[in-house]
Amino acid sequence: MKKPSKARFLLLIPLLIILAALIYQIPFVKDRLSWRIDELKTRLTYALNPPDQAVFVPGGETSLATPVVVTVQETPEPTPESSAAVPTTESPNQTAAPLPEMTILDGVVYVDQHERWNYCGPANLAMALNFWGWPGDRDDIARVVKPGIDDPKLDFIQQGRLDKNVMPSEMIGFVANYTDFYVVARYGGNLDLIKTMIANGFPVLVEKGYYEEDYTGKVAWMGHYLFTTGYDESTEEFVVQDAYLKPGNNLRVDYDTYIEGWRGFNYLFMVIYPPDRQDEVFSLLGPWGDPEWAYQNALEIAESEIQALTGVDQFFAYFNKGASLVKMKQYMDAAEAFDEAYRIYGQLVNDDTTRPYRITWYQTWPYWAYYYSGRYQDVIDLANTTLETIAEPTLEETLYWRGMAHYALGNKTQSRADFYESVRLNPNFQAGWDRINSWSFE
Repeated sequence: MKKPSKARFLLLIPLLIILAALIYQIPFVKDRLSWRIDELKTRLTYALNPPDQAVFVPGGETSLATPVVVTVQETPEPTPESSAAVPTTESPNQTAAPLPEMTILDGVVYVDQHERWNYCGPANLAMALNFWGWPGDRDDIARVVKPGIDDPKLDFIQQGRLDKNVMPSEMIGFVANYTDFYVVARYGGNLDLIKTMIANGFPVLVEKGYYEEDYTGKVAWMGHYLFTTGYDESTEEFVVQDAYLKPGNNLRVDYDTYIEGWRGFNYLFMVIYPPDRQDEVFSLLGPWGDPEWAYQNALEIAESEIQALTGVDQFFAYFNKGASLVKMKQYMDAAEAFDEAYRIYGQLVNDDTTRPYRITWYQTWPYWAYYYSGRYQDVIDLANTTLETIAEPTLEETLYWRGMAHYALGNKTQSRADFYESVRLNPNFQAGWDRINSWSFE
C-alpha cells in the first residue's frame, strides 16, 4: 500500500486551520474557548515582553507656556469622598470606650469574584451592601461600574474582560446613585480605627496590594479590595472576606501582613452605612471625619515611612506622599515625590515579584501631579509605559490622561483618539464623554 506523501500532509494543514477557525465561530464553542485563547495570548505577550522591565523615567520638563485647559473638578476621580454631606462638628474625637478583645460581625454574606473578569470591586461592594440588606448582586454593580465594550457579539462576561479595575470613586458613585446607603472613604487609616468601626458594628472595605499568582501563572503584585469583618486581639488578626481566594470567606490575616498590603494604597478605607447612622459613623471616625485632616495624616504617615523603610516599601511610601499631596492640590511637590518613587522603582530587582508594575492600573495620582505641573510629556510617557505592561491597552483612565496631555500639547488628533477609545472601553466613563462633548478637536 502506498504511503501518503509528505506534500499531501502539508496541504492538509491550511485546511485544518480553516476548519478549526470555522468551528471556533460556533457560539457555544467560542464561549467556552475564548477566555483560554485570551489567556494564552496574554501569557505569550508577557513572556516576550516582561512587564516588570518597563520602567518609567521622568523627564521633568515643563510646558507651562501651554495653558492647563480643565479644572480639577472635571477630572475622572470626583473630589468628594463621601456619598453624603460631611456633618459639621467641632473637632470630633474618637470614642474612648475600650474595645472588646474580639469582635466578629454576624450577617456577612460572602460573595466571590470567580467566573468573571476583574470582579474584585463588584464582589466586595456587593458584600458591603448586602451586609446592610441591599438586595442586589455583583452583576448589578458591574453593569454600572464596568459595563464593558458594547459589542452584541460578546456575552456580558466577555464584554467586561478588558476593564482591569474599578476605582474607589466608581464604587462611591454607585452607592450614591444606585442605592439608599451612604459611604465615606478616607486615606491614612490605621488598625485601631478599623477595630473601632468593627466593634461598633460597621465592617470596613480597604484597598490593598499583595503578591499572588495571577491568571498568567506568574507571582506578581496586584491591587485588591478586602472586606474586613472582624478582629481578634489575642492572635493579632483580622477576619476578612477575600473574593479572590478559594476558599476566601472568614480568613484570618495577621496585623503586620494587613498593614504591609494596605500601604500600597495609602491606607484607604471605605465604610458603607444606612443614612440614619451617619452621626454615629462620624463620631467613631473622629478626626478622619474631616477629609483635609485625613490627607494631612496620610502625608505624615508617608513621610515617616520614607525614613523608616527601604526597597519596594519605600517606593510605596513616596508614592503615597505624592498621592496625599495631589489630594491637597500641591501638585509640584507631588510631582517631585513621584519622581523619587520612580527612581526607587528603577533600582528595584528586575523581577515581577518585586516591582509592582500594575500600580498605575489602580492609582492615577502621578498623572494629576505631572499634568497640573505642566509636565505633559511625562504624562504621555508614563501612560505609554503603563499601557505597555498589559497585553492590550485597556485602561480608560490612562487613555484619558494621555488624551489630556496630547490636547495640552496641541496634538488634537491623538487626543481625540484616546478619548474615544476610553469611552469605547467603558461607555459609562463620564470624564471621557465630557471631553468629547465639550472640546474642539479641529
